[in-house]
Amino acid sequence: MEPSFTVRHLDRNPIESRATEFVERKGLGHPDSICDGVAEAVSRRLSQHYLEEYGRVLHHNTDTVQLVAGTTAPAFGGGETVDAIYVLLGGRATRSVDGREIPVDDIAIDAARAYVDANFAALSDDMIEFESRIGETSTDLQSLFDSQGIGRANDTSVGTGYAPLSETDRIVRGVEPAIRERVPAVGEDVKVMGWRADDELRLTVAAAVIARRVADVEEYVAVRERVAELVARYADRRTDRTVTVEVNAADDLESGSVYLTETGLSAEMGDDGSVGRGNRVNGLITPHRAMNLEAVAGKNPVTHVGKLYNLIATSAAERIHRELGADHAEVKLLSQIGQPVARPLAIDVDTTTRDDEAVRSIVFGELEDVASLTRDLVAGETDVF
Repeated sequence: MEPSFTVRHLDRNPIESRATEFVERKGLGHPDSICDGVAEAVSRRLSQHYLEEYGRVLHHNTDTVQLVAGTTAPAFGGGETVDAIYVLLGGRATRSVDGREIPVDDIAIDAARAYVDANFAALSDDMIEFESRIGETSTDLQSLFDSQGIGRANDTSVGTGYAPLSETDRIVRGVEPAIRERVPAVGEDVKVMGWRADDELRLTVAAAVIARRVADVEEYVAVRERVAELVARYADRRTDRTVTVEVNAADDLESGSVYLTETGLSAEMGDDGSVGRGNRVNGLITPHRAMNLEAVAGKNPVTHVGKLYNLIATSAAERIHRELGADHAEVKLLSQIGQPVARPLAIDVDTTTRDDEAVRSIVFGELEDVASLTRDLVAGETDVF
C-alpha cells in the first residue's frame, strides 16, 4: 500500500515569527546522556557480535538503562567517593540461537564500561558499577526480522525531524563542546539552556567543576567567570542579539555551596538518569519544534522505527533545506507495526519549498536507504543524541 503523503506549504520559517524560543542541550556527561550513550554502546556491541557470529543483526532493544547516582564528598583540591554510581542495563535481546547461549550480559557490561572509560576522564572504574538484567527478546518482535529478509516495523510510532537549525539551536549545541575543550577544570557534565526573546539571547549554563583542579573558592569563581566569558564570546560571534550569560546559578558563595564535583559529573552526587529524557537526534531539546517521546538510543537499528524514523526524518529535512533551498522543512513519519520500514503508513511534510515532487523523492530516497543507515549505526558512524 502506498503511504499517504501530505505536503503543507509555508510562507516562511515559523520559528522566525515567534517572539520567544527555548532550546536546551544536556551535555555528554549529564546523567540522562550517560544512559543514552551506554544504551547505544550496548546495542552497537550486540549488533556487531550478532553479525560476526550469525551474519545478521538479531532482535534486541537495550533502551532501558537506569543510573542511580552515587555519593561523594568533594573538597577543593580533591575529596573522596563514598558510594559508587550504579547503572542498571535493561531491555531485551536474543540470548540463544539453536540452543547456543549468547553471553549477552558480559557483552553488555563490557560495552558499557568501555563507553564510560572512553568518555569520562575523571571517572575511575571503582566509581561506577554495572549490572545487566537484559531479558530474552519477544518471539513476536524477533519474527519481524525474518520475513523475506525485509525489516518490518516493530512498533506503530512517529518519527520527526526539522531543518535548518535556528541561530539559537546552533549556539546552544556548540557551546558545550567549546567549554569542555577550553576549560580543563570543567568536567563532561555541562548543560546549556537558551532563551531567545526578540533581540535578546539569555544562556544559562550548569558546568560541573572538578574539585582537584581548583584549590579554593577564588579559583572556582575564576573558572566560573572564564566559562561565562567564553560562552558570551562564542554567542556574540554568532548573533547580533544582546547576549547575557549566567553560570552555575544555584551557587551560594557565602555558604560555600558551589557546583564542585570529584568526577566532573552530577551523577556522582544525587542526580539520577534514564534513557530518553535527554537530547533528540539533533543533539537538542526543542519544545518549540516538533518532537516525540521515543527514546532513540539503544533501540535496534534494523526494525525499530522509534530510532530509524527520527533519524530518517531529520536527514530528509536537512536535504530538503540543503538541496531545494527551503527556509524550513519539518518531516513526520508514521509507521504501522509489521509493515516494511521503508513504507510508512503516512508521511507529513511542512516546508517553504513548492517542489512537491522533489520533496517526495528525497523522503522516499531516505526511506529506501535504510539499510545504509543501519550499517552506519552498527559501525558507530551516526550520532543518536
